[in-house]
Amino acid sequence: MSVRVRFAPSPTGYLHVGGLRTALYNFLFARHYDGKMILRIEDTDRTRFVEGATENLIKYLEWAGINFDEGPHIGGDYGPYIQSERFDLYRKYAMQLIENGKAYYAFDTSEELEEMRKRIQASGGFYRYDRMAMRNQFTLDQQEIKQLIDNGTPYVIRLKVPYDQDVVFEDIIRGTVSVKGNEVDDQILLKSDGFPTYHLANVVDDHLMQISHVIRGEEWLPSTPKHVLLYQAFGWECPAFAHLPLLLNKDKSKLSKRQGDVAVEDYVAKGYFKEAFVNFIALLGWNPTADREIYSLDELIQLFNLEKVNKSGAVFDINKLNWMNAQYLRSKPIDELLEHIIPHLEQIKFNYINKDYLKSVIELFRERIENLYDLPEAVPYMFDKPKSFDEDFIKKHWKEHTTDLVKEYIEAIKKLQDWNYQSSHDFTIQWIEQKGMKLRDIVHPLRIAVTGKSGGAGLFETLALLHKQDVIERLEYFIENVIN
Repeated sequence: MSVRVRFAPSPTGYLHVGGLRTALYNFLFARHYDGKMILRIEDTDRTRFVEGATENLIKYLEWAGINFDEGPHIGGDYGPYIQSERFDLYRKYAMQLIENGKAYYAFDTSEELEEMRKRIQASGGFYRYDRMAMRNQFTLDQQEIKQLIDNGTPYVIRLKVPYDQDVVFEDIIRGTVSVKGNEVDDQILLKSDGFPTYHLANVVDDHLMQISHVIRGEEWLPSTPKHVLLYQAFGWECPAFAHLPLLLNKDKSKLSKRQGDVAVEDYVAKGYFKEAFVNFIALLGWNPTADREIYSLDELIQLFNLEKVNKSGAVFDINKLNWMNAQYLRSKPIDELLEHIIPHLEQIKFNYINKDYLKSVIELFRERIENLYDLPEAVPYMFDKPKSFDEDFIKKHWKEHTTDLVKEYIEAIKKLQDWNYQSSHDFTIQWIEQKGMKLRDIVHPLRIAVTGKSGGAGLFETLALLHKQDVIERLEYFIENVIN
């Protein structure tokens, strides 16, 4: 059997990180087996439709490196791939179920349905549409049903669930799943406005598009018995099912925006590398080996195995993401890092001096930050004179004699012809030793005066990048305006 999988999002806003993981697992599975990856937009619920959401979804899926073989704007033999353009098709299949006795008309008003809900709730019973007490084919004869339809009475079409049989299916991740038939609701398939529900459109499209494996989030597991019954009602073969574990916050609650960003676009805006983000998302519920955590996309494709996906929820640990992003930051070519950060710096109108200088700063500090976009905030003194200074560090390291010592140092380095790491380093050591003092007596004062910080990259590497005249001006400013 050829592998055909689909990612079928609803265009209701942004691409959720859980949606990205679902798309990614489908993509890895399809590419691992040389199968087809299909994009289908499930927009049957027009009340939740957001203009531009489809384009946004495609944009960030492409950013992550997930491409499709069939779908909107791609083509194929099963299109179109936007459900709102296929309503006539779904109605045809709903009527087919009516004709073979697997579905039925129901004419209940919203008030009648609310009364039914209250009655069931008051009795403490299991909520399910009460087909024997409502207005449908079980309580109306065929003549009454025909008259209601002819009179234009609103109706829905419901699935006729066989209450006397269990619904059993195999899940690649969870094993055998069994649900009693009398615990499954007579799900609405076609609404009174003629729109199909998710359940009908989903099953019809998966069948017609020859989907071999349905890989989706755990939240759809309760719907699967209804889908299995629909396949059986049509006489179609079910695809293989695999329900992915939930994504969780660190407190093990379901991942939500209340505790952090959940939109892929938020992480893109914050400067995470796509390779790092995809690597991180891929390991939320699955890890091919125990001895490493950094994988290229090609390696993820080669190693992907649905049977190894965990059942239990996966914690979205931002610290782990930051660590992983840092690994990519340390290993990427400098020119690629430059291409990554310059558009951001230009967007925030940050003066990065010039490209060559920026390269040098990145090289110096890439081991000390986790996200390249943090560079302006982490080391602002590399791009402009410091505006504030660590008061505690000054109190600890600026002694009574330090001002005179730094003034002497300024006059000494003015005479230096060469100014680079080696020359500034060797000169400073020789100069301070001649005074019978320790290197720390001058290094700490230099650092606070030049950077405003108590720590950072190597001092002499920093001084070399800033150039001698800039260092002199900073030292003089500090003595005149901060110490005095």
